[in-house]
Amino acid sequence: MADVPIEKTRNIGIVAHIDAGKTTTTERVLYYAGKIHRMGNIDQGNTQMDWMLQEKERGITITSAATTVRWRDHCINIIDTPGHVDFTIEVERCLKVLDGTVIVLCGVGGVEPQSETVWRQADRYHIPRIAFVNKLDRIGADFYRVLKMMGETFKQIPVPVQLPIGAEEEFRGIIDLITEKAYIWHSEDLGATYEEQPIPEDRKAEVEEYRHQMVDTLTTFNESLLEKYLTGQPIVPSDLKFPLRQGTLDLRIVPVFCGSALRNKGIQRLLDGVIDYMPSPLDIPPVHGINPKTKKEETRVPDPTAPFSGLIFKLASDPHRGMLSYVRIYSGKVKPGNVVMAIPDMKRVRISKLLIMHANRQQEVESLSAGEIGAVVGLKESRTGQTLANLAHPIAFESIKFPEPVVFIAIEPKTKADENKLQSSLDTLALEDPTFRKRTDEETGQLILSGMGELHLDILLDRLQRTYKVGIRSGKPQVSYRETVTAEAVAEGRFTRQTGGRGHYAVVKLVLDHRPAGNTIIDETKKGAIPKQFIPAVEQGISDSFESGVLAGYQVINTKVKILDGDYHEVDSTDVDFKVAASMAFRDAFMAASPTFLEPFMKLEVVTPEQYLGNVLADITARNGKVMHMEPLKNYQIITAEVPLAKTFGYTTSLRSLTQGRATHSMQFKQFRPVDQETRQRLYPLFETRR
Repeated sequence: MADVPIEKTRNIGIVAHIDAGKTTTTERVLYYAGKIHRMGNIDQGNTQMDWMLQEKERGITITSAATTVRWRDHCINIIDTPGHVDFTIEVERCLKVLDGTVIVLCGVGGVEPQSETVWRQADRYHIPRIAFVNKLDRIGADFYRVLKMMGETFKQIPVPVQLPIGAEEEFRGIIDLITEKAYIWHSEDLGATYEEQPIPEDRKAEVEEYRHQMVDTLTTFNESLLEKYLTGQPIVPSDLKFPLRQGTLDLRIVPVFCGSALRNKGIQRLLDGVIDYMPSPLDIPPVHGINPKTKKEETRVPDPTAPFSGLIFKLASDPHRGMLSYVRIYSGKVKPGNVVMAIPDMKRVRISKLLIMHANRQQEVESLSAGEIGAVVGLKESRTGQTLANLAHPIAFESIKFPEPVVFIAIEPKTKADENKLQSSLDTLALEDPTFRKRTDEETGQLILSGMGELHLDILLDRLQRTYKVGIRSGKPQVSYRETVTAEAVAEGRFTRQTGGRGHYAVVKLVLDHRPAGNTIIDETKKGAIPKQFIPAVEQGISDSFESGVLAGYQVINTKVKILDGDYHEVDSTDVDFKVAASMAFRDAFMAASPTFLEPFMKLEVVTPEQYLGNVLADITARNGKVMHMEPLKNYQIITAEVPLAKTFGYTTSLRSLTQGRATHSMQFKQFRPVDQETRQRLYPLFETRR
């Protein structure tokens, strides 16, 4: 906020595996910070941050929601993110603009698949983080097991700053290793107050051991603490907080807190940790970008007096205000009425209104300044990943990369009136969610929607019908396979035609080969074989072939294409001719390069009671899955397996039936792998005869 110094601002995200307790944690933060006066509950569908109808009904977070709270004279901008893998782009684009994050870990599940995903995302954006081990009141919760899993899984050193008092139903408070005090929460006032007590006698040896480990870890990068430690001087809390903060900002350590959000224990101390160890915008390195005019790299520092710059990281449709553009301000200040540059479109746009968000509610403000996060009203044709900048000092920040969808479904409108509303509704959804794609099948004329998973498509269809009031009919979700080559092959595409007047002439020779990841196009033509002005057309023909596929219309991936040679006619050759010739050469080379299909495999984690283990394992095997790891946890078993996505549809219902609803599971995309012979024949019956 404008009245809070930038050094007292924190921009953080709450991220975690699904059902680890992110939204419940955020709800308690809002309550204890005085933002709300009554706590909501996920099961009752009345939390502040899960405001969408679909979120309330399903008890999950679908879209990220932003809010702002005050704590210890600091302003904390918080974004609560989804935990389900189908909505991982919400985490991706929020981490792009955040300065720090709180990663919530379940005290029972520990480091789960999506925990690893969000951790890698935080690594990718070099974001400092603290961890909160939640749900320590649940049966099977084990704080020390979670610590061990963190140490084995992540490169940063987990440094516990708290230890739990009690376990499972007996969990009642925490021991702070820095202050060497115990804190017991009062249940009669919903955990709003807590009592400070001496460390219990039976825990003093354990506390001394863990505090010694903390000091030993911190001395490796703090000479002042090392000197005190070696000379036997007393080590006070301030001696520990500074190196803890520095180690966190340097991405070397992760302070670990603990508690139970549902039982209202540990949240206030977690907020203290956000203030003490999370960075302010001033602690973050300058943001780099490219000046679109000079093409040179420039930087922006979080200075309100510098030229304005910001990044649009999210779009949301509001029924009263239209499209809202969520913006992180990196430098300068912006006010309503200002005209700024939208990049890369290089268009002038006028700022209509500025908002501070609290989930789906808004508060108008007179300005947004460096280090703040807010929403802009009135930007036409805005897109996720666009940069907004001062007209005289333009800059383009790195945009946001979006994963490719892996599941698709065919839909059609029920009536003519629905047909008119369908396209505009889909356009709005596509703006809000860049991982959602739509296209029309050229052969069947069907409208195809693609998404990140079965749940993702289900939510999109539900929103079309209930939010946008569009009547639709839909088929069953299907897997979006990929095509690739496994060998090298050369082919020549020759497009020649004489029509009596000016004719068509273009020859392109290509070589295709497999590469481990991604597609690439390399121009190795001899000088003059294909004039330079036609090379972009050749590359466009190849790129179009990547998108439309050869065997069955699926996207081509992991393929390297070299343009070897060609021929042209000074009069008859055109861009279109070379584009067609390149497509012909690509198709022939692709079919000769031992092509195959790839299918998405999912990493599946199941937590099941012991008595159902045999049934669950048999079902995974029947789905062509492979069990990779099993770990006992009291009366439960944690199974990690890899299963083809095509075999996972309806798995939730099946697992409930097998275990009487007592097992839980989660899935995330692992990688694309070659399909088996049966699937290959089903996708392309002529496969063997064409090879």
